[in-house]
Amino acid sequence: MKGALDGIRVLDFSTLLPGPMATLVLAEAGAEVIKVERPGRGEEMRSYVPKWDGGDSSNFQLLNRGKKSIALDLKDPEARARLVPLIESADIVVEQFRPGVMARLGLAYEDMRKINPDIIYCAITGYGQTGPKALAAGHDMNFQGDAGMLALSCGTADVPVLPPALTADIAGGTYPALVNILMALWRRERTGEGAMLDIAMAENLFPFMYWAQGEGQVTGDWPGNGDALVTGGSPRYRLYPLACGRFAACAPIEQKFWDSFCAAIGLDPALADDARDPAATTAAVGAILKSRDAAHWQAVFETADCCCSIVRTLEEAQADPHFRERGIFEARIAGQGGDEMAALPVPVVPGFRAAADSARAAPALGADTDACLGAELAGRS
Repeated sequence: MKGALDGIRVLDFSTLLPGPMATLVLAEAGAEVIKVERPGRGEEMRSYVPKWDGGDSSNFQLLNRGKKSIALDLKDPEARARLVPLIESADIVVEQFRPGVMARLGLAYEDMRKINPDIIYCAITGYGQTGPKALAAGHDMNFQGDAGMLALSCGTADVPVLPPALTADIAGGTYPALVNILMALWRRERTGEGAMLDIAMAENLFPFMYWAQGEGQVTGDWPGNGDALVTGGSPRYRLYPLACGRFAACAPIEQKFWDSFCAAIGLDPALADDARDPAATTAAVGAILKSRDAAHWQAVFETADCCCSIVRTLEEAQADPHFRERGIFEARIAGQGGDEMAALPVPVVPGFRAAADSARAAPALGADTDACLGAELAGRS
């Protein structure tokens, strides 16, 4: 079975997370993804730890399954010239340098468009190609902080809390890149036009705070640190510690779920009206839940069906029969030494995936240089 993007060629100049995850999704849907890496070391993610099965880091192998790799010194004009046939035949280019870097290399959108007028060129950066912060360095936490996201739930001065997910990289970079690449492909199908896509991770975080923006702009009372409905300001949406040291994720927001929850845990009816004294209700719920362990409350929550659950470890989640039955961990990565591990699940529905009869590997550095730059591919149309 062919994938939805079978026949699409992607040149991937990106490193680390946002771009590589975007091109991983494209590869899983059948696109041919060719990573362009520096000779010798390759991209930074290869050197991370832990290493796996005699090869590169597990991070690299998870994010680059099924891709190809060519090694070229982009600062060398002769090496860059070897890319021309690939640029001519590429559908999509993904890069993740700071603004201006690709232009200095002669590989900016305008340069590539002269070679391939209908190319789709996606540049992923922290702050975009223009604006006062365009050249500023940053990582995920900086982008979340600049967008106001961290301030909504960052713990206390004594115990600052960092978000466990690299939200800016993935939600602000990977997914917007994919959405816009696919829209550009659809427009090109109808009009023949290529596109330059300017993906800025920091600004793409604002949609995730729609509720805070609406509340602040309408009431003038902007949500603060941990004081809103979905950040811990209500007894109806909180993490509660249990007797065993684990946590319950309790989200009985709607009244019918709240009523079921209160009845199931035996909350004093006088405290069930949490609008009267939210702090007292929160304290009472916390005391009840902390009196018993996770096994007890799991059974109670399943019977009550009240939007409450026990917080699982990642190891437990990956072994969950529900996820296993849905097959999200069936794809495999092949290691250099013959081992296999579960591939990273990506949001491509089965009907759009490229069929793989066996486990696929991440590419060794430069493994496909000769094949991808050889004469047999130079004339591809």
